[in-house]
Amino acid sequence: MESEMLQSPLLGLGEEDESDLTDWNLPLAFMKKRHCEKIEGSKSLAQSWRMKDRMKTVSVALVLCLNVGVDPPDVVKTTPCARLECWIDPLSMGPQKALETIGANLQKQYENWQPRARYKQSLDPTVDEVKKLCTSLRRNAKEERVLFHYNGHGVPRPTVNGEIWVFNKNYTQYIPLSIYDLQTWMGSPSIFVYDCSNAGLIVKSFKQFALQREQELEVAAINPNHPLAQMPLPPSMKNCIQLAACEANELLPMIPDLPADLFTSCLTTPIKIALRWFCMQKSVRLVPGVTLDLIEKIPGRLNDRRTPLGELNWIFTAITDTIAWNVLPRDLFQKLFRQDLLVASLFRNFLLAERIMRSYNCTPVSSPRLPPTYMHAMWQAWDLAVDICLSQLPTIIEEGTAFRHSPFFAEQLTAFQVWLTMGVENRNPPEQLPIVLQVLLSQVHRLRALDLLGRFLDLGPWAVSLALSVGIFPYVLKLLQSSARELRPLLVFIWAKILAVDSSCQADLVKDNGHKYFLSVLADPYMPAEHRTMTAFILAVIVNNYNTGQEACLQGNLIAICLEQLNDPHPLLRQWVAICLGRIWQNFDSARWCGVRDSAHEKLYSLLSDPIPEVRCAAVFALGTFVGNSAERTDHSTTIDHNVAMMLAQLINDGSPMVRKELVVALSHLVVQYESNFCTVALQFIEEEKNYPLPSPAAPEGGSLTPVRDGPCTPRLRSVSSYGNIRAVTSARSLNKSLQNLSLTEETGSSVAFSPGNLSTSSSASSTLGSPENEEYILSFETIDKMRRVSSYSSLNSLIGVSFNSVYTQIWRVLLHLAADPYPDVSDLAMKVLNSIAYKVSACPAHLCLPALWIMQTPAPPHPSPGWVPKPPSSSHLIPGVPGCPGGATLGQSCSLPGPGRPRASSHPVPALAGHRKLCGTLSGLSSIQTMSHCHSRCELSCCSPPGISRLDDQIFLNRNPGVPSVVKFHPFTPCIAVADKDSICFWDWEKGEKLDYFHNGNPRYTRITAMEYLNGQDCSLLLTATDDGAIRVWKNFADLEKNPEMVTAWQGLSDMLPTTRGGVCEGLVPGWGRGCPWGVPAGAEPCALPTDS
Repeated sequence: MESEMLQSPLLGLGEEDESDLTDWNLPLAFMKKRHCEKIEGSKSLAQSWRMKDRMKTVSVALVLCLNVGVDPPDVVKTTPCARLECWIDPLSMGPQKALETIGANLQKQYENWQPRARYKQSLDPTVDEVKKLCTSLRRNAKEERVLFHYNGHGVPRPTVNGEIWVFNKNYTQYIPLSIYDLQTWMGSPSIFVYDCSNAGLIVKSFKQFALQREQELEVAAINPNHPLAQMPLPPSMKNCIQLAACEANELLPMIPDLPADLFTSCLTTPIKIALRWFCMQKSVRLVPGVTLDLIEKIPGRLNDRRTPLGELNWIFTAITDTIAWNVLPRDLFQKLFRQDLLVASLFRNFLLAERIMRSYNCTPVSSPRLPPTYMHAMWQAWDLAVDICLSQLPTIIEEGTAFRHSPFFAEQLTAFQVWLTMGVENRNPPEQLPIVLQVLLSQVHRLRALDLLGRFLDLGPWAVSLALSVGIFPYVLKLLQSSARELRPLLVFIWAKILAVDSSCQADLVKDNGHKYFLSVLADPYMPAEHRTMTAFILAVIVNNYNTGQEACLQGNLIAICLEQLNDPHPLLRQWVAICLGRIWQNFDSARWCGVRDSAHEKLYSLLSDPIPEVRCAAVFALGTFVGNSAERTDHSTTIDHNVAMMLAQLINDGSPMVRKELVVALSHLVVQYESNFCTVALQFIEEEKNYPLPSPAAPEGGSLTPVRDGPCTPRLRSVSSYGNIRAVTSARSLNKSLQNLSLTEETGSSVAFSPGNLSTSSSASSTLGSPENEEYILSFETIDKMRRVSSYSSLNSLIGVSFNSVYTQIWRVLLHLAADPYPDVSDLAMKVLNSIAYKVSACPAHLCLPALWIMQTPAPPHPSPGWVPKPPSSSHLIPGVPGCPGGATLGQSCSLPGPGRPRASSHPVPALAGHRKLCGTLSGLSSIQTMSHCHSRCELSCCSPPGISRLDDQIFLNRNPGVPSVVKFHPFTPCIAVADKDSICFWDWEKGEKLDYFHNGNPRYTRITAMEYLNGQDCSLLLTATDDGAIRVWKNFADLEKNPEMVTAWQGLSDMLPTTRGGVCEGLVPGWGRGCPWGVPAGAEPCALPTDS
């Protein structure tokens, strides 16, 4: 007993608390994503991560003007002074040998960063030698990048006129070389490195000459006689990159313990100079036993991350990449750090040069100029990594102890994890993101890094774009070659996120055979359904509108793999497997026939009756593309198309509008394939409509139930969001919602046309249908309605050419029915399909004799026919309490049902009255159940009631409704009352007597609202309306002044009802809602279950 009491969740709660808890747990109807959000694809973001003009530095010119043993006249060197050039002392050997050795060493240092480039040395050159070198390299490089490295330590400083110095042939004079000429020889794109004093002057002169060239070209474009006018336009020099060792007024540092070419050392040997500079700082005292000679003995290689030297180089790359990514603008980062491997290496090392040389009052210069980075916090992490490495150096070298790897990457992953876990919404991107990508190279940290990366990408498209801009793509693409099973779920998740944002990666996946990885994952029965679903999405993107991907996946047996999983218990997997099938055979006949051999279309039929609307949508999409191929048709393929079409047509009354929308799109493929047959059917229907003037209940006699909206004293209807071009407000849809004698028996389903990550139902239809460019339809709503009712009331078996029972005739009737759908998007799509065929028929000269069929028609005057009932007198809608006032309403604390004392406008059969009483009793019982579950709210309402009021005839609300009231519905918990007239709904606050809202219900003008019901009254209130043609509509945002009313969903509750104009208040469809599903009572019938979209 005690254990039962401990497990009771309501223990210790009072009655009111229990009631609140019960109310909170009540189910909410029509609150799925498809009801609350607009179904549309993710907006394609402009992707800047993929470099359109990716370049490669293919040629390098090394120009050294050292003149070993002779100091330049304008530079006074200290004693002692920095002497090392490329880590070689030029005075330790003969001048010529020293020059050649330094040149060879410089080439080796550059080859560490770009081993495949073409290197040419020019040692102590003349002007002609420099010209010959530059023009030769540019000619061979064509449009690729060329690097020009200039060392001017043995010549005078650059001049303010834009000149650098070289030698004459006899080395007796310094000869100036104009930067303007150098630009001409080098061309563009190029990168220039200047290692000399006052190097900033060269950068300034270079920009001035580049601007001068632009002006000369502008003059030449205007003046055809200009010498440059006949020459091909040279590339712009503005895109050239420059790296200079110091500002225009600065000299190079001469510290004896540093090399003379400190700037070159930072650019080409960053780890060596960084360690040397670290040992020269005061902080090195904290690491005893470390000397300049000892750091020369650090074991390992730069490209081996398992060694001390290789790990330091790895950490340095991660840190400099991180600094640049966090400081530079995104486009500049892409240009300098992702466009060219050599340029990226030089700029990473340039950040180190700035840090080291600034400590000696020397400021390196770059063009484009970079913001200062020498004080960035990540440099402290570098110092710590160097400190940890150097502290182990004495024992490693002297005692041979094992090297302990740095905790740098593990700590940075922890920092990234903290950002993901503890960060706020509005924050800067995580600075550790480039480091996370570097960690993917390590098997030790790879699993954790992938997990954190996946969590980051899950934050949204902005996170995916950010990761792609950093450079994630080549890393995760290479990881698809891994066979580790533990990486599969993480890689699948990451690739699903990437492809959802940028589907262009499909080409890269197929090129690198990445699709095979995902085919194996989808076929793996041990993978969780969630990851197989994401894999199906990835494969659907790979084959989406990409013929190479379709061929590759077809060879990988994708169709058979998908068919095996069509009946998986996981609904999302069923959905995306069907979408994947629809994508692979879309406009790809080989895949279609492969599906025929595997009976794919027959296996998809089972999904047409799936309880999940999205799955039915996917199935209809797959079947729609299955019949939508444009290849030449055979008798076999035509038979298959007919079978698929008849299965699809049985979804005509599906409860979900998105299923019906996709049904229209699927049938439109059939209309395009068999256009001539449908033109014949359309013409016969039009002829039959002309010969059979059926009655239309759209023009009631004796006066309209709808108030005139254009009167000066009548309020205008509020706009409705779901009706962008709602015709029902001005000219209501005169379309009958019944479709009789349609010999379709089996159930079927449909699907929204999916693109990766989004749904689209209109694009595939509108792109293939030849409809008029303007918005005016050839076939009006009235014409289509009349055609449809002709096909229901008359026999078309005698038609010549296409028999009444043919597939094309029945599909045409299905489209006519869908054109009268209560959901606007469905009817609009169907109207486009119908009018595309009508346009083709009208364009034919043989049918120009039928002009009356193509104009907007008014309904025929009513005359007796089966199913038509005369209109009741308008006085039958007078409201008790306001005699003789058709537009007024008086509501008391109780509403009385029509009794014997109330006159009725027309007599009803006894069964209808009995059905009405039974319905009222059922509704009363349902209300009792709902009221019991909301006892707390009832208590509050009773407390708010004024004391002493108990009479039922006391008037608490009196106002004039815009239209003649026919249905009244009180909100169960708020002082809101909904009053419906024939086709509009008005909302009132009965406590304040204020009108809250008034909008059109969207039903055709010859139908009327017969009932209303509040859904989710305890939370997010929705209003369900029913009309006498059997249609049900659900609205939200009513009585909300900030939002327009929106139609949540709509469907045909009962398809065999005809609208009546008899005056009984309970005629037509009267719906109810209980236990999360609808039921309805047609006039004079028993309650029955209704289809629903909930």
